[in-house]
Amino acid sequence: MSRIDYRGLAALDAVIDYGSFDKAAAALSITQSAVSQRIRMLENQAGELLIVRSQPPAPTEAGQRLIAHFRQVKLLEAALERHPGAAEGRPEIAIAVNADSAATWLQEAVTPLMSTGECMLQIRLDDQDHTLSMLREGRVFGCVTSETAQVAGTTATPLGVMRYLCVAAPAFARRWFPDGLTADTVQQAPVMNFDRKDMLQTRFIAQQTGYTGRYPHHALSSSDGFVRFVEAGFGYGMLPVLQCQPLLDAGTLVDLAPGHWLDVPLIWHMWDIKTPYTQALSEQLIATARRWLL
Repeated sequence: MSRIDYRGLAALDAVIDYGSFDKAAAALSITQSAVSQRIRMLENQAGELLIVRSQPPAPTEAGQRLIAHFRQVKLLEAALERHPGAAEGRPEIAIAVNADSAATWLQEAVTPLMSTGECMLQIRLDDQDHTLSMLREGRVFGCVTSETAQVAGTTATPLGVMRYLCVAAPAFARRWFPDGLTADTVQQAPVMNFDRKDMLQTRFIAQQTGYTGRYPHHALSSSDGFVRFVEAGFGYGMLPVLQCQPLLDAGTLVDLAPGHWLDVPLIWHMWDIKTPYTQALSEQLIATARRWLL
């Protein structure tokens, strides 16, 4: 593409961000047909399909690259045009993190940036094994992930290790694990999983018992709610030490495999975009994570 049509890029970005053509039109204050026309013109210019007209619409690989470029340009422009106190033109930075980080150390990391109101932060949650895909697709500026794969144009900084313990309520442990965590008992006792992507329990069961088959499980995609449900005795599960240690000390949870744990290394990946806000966010996030994590 010799010259990029930024109106078309804005339309493409809005459709993917809002998940539909009509919502994108409302956000851009234009008609839905105008959104479609701008994207068609952009595709003609690119010489290839940029968006799959599905429900919701999905970007092609070429579309993802253009969206990533557009969002990087928006960050740089916001840094140049920002006037203190102005209601409009505030930079928006999107990041993706795992729910356990969001429930423990992330608030401290983002407080200096968010408390000023000078920069708007969009925090998107996903499993630590999957947040990197959001970065690769250009949907976020940075992500906390367990993946080590390098994405071109980004930097990767190790943050530390989040340690998980396999825990349960005392009554639950007495009922389902009278002889401890074994291949037989894990096939009977209900587990609490975060969602379908959550593989921590599967990995720990295989590591401790050698069992790799199916097991009964509940699912609850809330980090704080997950802790409460395990504490209530609805199932056992993997919890970060940062969350469960006070409950272990209080006796409301017990460790099902004392002396054993699962360590998940976390890495901060970010696009190599240097603005005052992205640098402040990255530096504070790295420093805070290293204070909290092993």
